[in-house]
Amino acid sequence: MSLFHFGKKKEEKKKSCCCIEKNCTSAPVTPSTNGKITSIQVLGAGCKSCHEQYENTKKAVQKMGISVEVEYITNMEQVMAYGVMRMPAIVVNGQVVSMGKVLKTADVEKLLHKLGF
Repeated sequence: MSLFHFGKKKEEKKKSCCCIEKNCTSAPVTPSTNGKITSIQVLGAGCKSCHEQYENTKKAVQKMGISVEVEYITNMEQVMAYGVMRMPAIVVNGQVVSMGKVLKTADVEKLLHKLGF
């Protein structure tokens, strides 16, 4: 009996990503609040990059005229509850929409528009 299996490897279907980045690691997001943002959090460890993401996200929200306060969460228990393994991360309406990369203000705006907000 052979230990090797020869043949075509099953191709995995790529999930569509909600992010604007090509190598995004976040899950697809479907806004569940009829196109209205009810909460935005930036998850981070308190480092320079995470703080920069927080500031960029606040600027994007302000420029778009969204009346939601952006929260900055550094509590690792809360971060892990979202399943985030790479920071900074952005969470919109309770779902992770970006992680592992600092997005510029314009990129955050594009991401929110792409999500339908």
